[in-house]
Amino acid sequence: MGIFISVSKTVECVLISLVYAAAFSLASLRPMGILQSAGYSGKKLFGWLKKPNNMQFTRMVLLTMLCVLSSAVVGLCFAFAGGWAAVISLVPSALFFGVYIAVDFKTPLRVPLNFTPRIKRLIAVHFTVSAICLYIFVTLLNFADAAWGNKIFCLVRYAPLGLAPLLIIPVLALSGLIARIYEVPHNRGFVKKAKAKLAASGVKTVAITGSYGKTTVKNILYTMLSRKYATIATPRSHNTPLGIALTVNNSDLQGCEYFIAEMGARHVGDIEKLCDVCPPYYSVITGVCPQHILTFGNFRNVVKAKGEILAATREEAVIADNCYELFGAYPVKKRRAAQVSEVCASPDGVKFNLTVGGETYAVQTCLLGAHSAENIAVAASAAYLCGMTPSEIAEAVPHIRPVEHRLQLIKSGGINIIDDGYNGNIRGARAAVETLKTFGGKRVCVTPGLVELGVLEKEENYALGGCLAGLDYVILVGDVLVLPIKQGFLKAGGLQENICVVKDMQAAKSKLGEVLSEGDAVLFLNDLPDIY
Repeated sequence: MGIFISVSKTVECVLISLVYAAAFSLASLRPMGILQSAGYSGKKLFGWLKKPNNMQFTRMVLLTMLCVLSSAVVGLCFAFAGGWAAVISLVPSALFFGVYIAVDFKTPLRVPLNFTPRIKRLIAVHFTVSAICLYIFVTLLNFADAAWGNKIFCLVRYAPLGLAPLLIIPVLALSGLIARIYEVPHNRGFVKKAKAKLAASGVKTVAITGSYGKTTVKNILYTMLSRKYATIATPRSHNTPLGIALTVNNSDLQGCEYFIAEMGARHVGDIEKLCDVCPPYYSVITGVCPQHILTFGNFRNVVKAKGEILAATREEAVIADNCYELFGAYPVKKRRAAQVSEVCASPDGVKFNLTVGGETYAVQTCLLGAHSAENIAVAASAAYLCGMTPSEIAEAVPHIRPVEHRLQLIKSGGINIIDDGYNGNIRGARAAVETLKTFGGKRVCVTPGLVELGVLEKEENYALGGCLAGLDYVILVGDVLVLPIKQGFLKAGGLQENICVVKDMQAAKSKLGEVLSEGDAVLFLNDLPDIY
């Protein structure tokens, strides 16, 4: 037993544990990106691991087999080194881990890991948990060696460490749970600070929600209001309590007149919580459709959730014309969105007549799709409520720019690329396809389909396939939703030779190289995060 409790043996255990923990941390960066995109849900992380055709678990099993076998063989081959043979046997494992990590880095996630302060804390917790678990395991192996005294076991005593790759996901999930001990109260305090700061500032909040168009309308309204007022807005799709709090706490509200807050929801009660952080002075509902039915349960709950913004509105609300009647029961003062007419959409943008405040103006925007006129109309009504004149609103329209990954037109090598990667709703998808049809040349769509539609998922993806039937070529990505899309495409008259299924986006881009030529247009519709 003397050897087991020696200082040198303890140092050996510590060093092995730290090296393995470092390898664990690097090998966990990809799953950590998945965990981040899944809202730090361990359940969703394990769901991703069990996805059909997800090679992550297979790769972990292969790494495990290589580590165990190589450690045992090398340990026996270096029997002449005595007790050091077991330490030497870990060298091949380090090499295999290095190859595994290198492959992970060469196949980046669609939504890269964002090294936020929370992720950095999680990495620290994960490294610590891994090191402790590994130290206990290594110590137990050395204890077994000291207690048993078997010469063969002494040489291969570290071979069981090769089983460690199978613990990468469980240890990451455990680390996430431990990190929540700090994260939950920390986040609560961060949000509380933002709420107090916003309340003390006197800034008027314009809250925007809807099943689709939230980010686009927010961007349009910000463009309009910022020409006349000191305005801030939540960036990108930061529409959660933490996202809103981050904007408020990192902004100088002194002299600010309007704060535009995008509000997202997947459950009834989500918007109510957001309105508690920043109570709306004015509110906007951009449109409602059966989006996120998987979490809402039914369309009635979708409407109920969006209506929470009206219940919290202090002054007045703007509601898109196509869903205005759904919210008649709410007592808050409300108005329909401004009117548009003579809408003409082309690859260069949209021309239309905008009627707001009783005045009509002919306007033009570089935004793609006829539906962009409706989004501008919604924002125009909100801007009018905030004090802008109709002429000021009309003058702002040409200055509106597209939101990244939302019908964003990119020209490359004579090919029109329409990036609609962040569009994952039913109406937006149909509008995107109609926009693609306004372009000349071959018109190609690349899509994995629409998700989180619950019982409507098959039906709506089938309908999406029907919309795609008028295109020259369709590339379906993945294996989750492609069958109903393909069925809908063929049923609507699409030809078998004009549609194909590929395993991932990289394969889709390779296929595009065969299909596209100068003057053609391709629509990337809903680039799903890896969690799906």
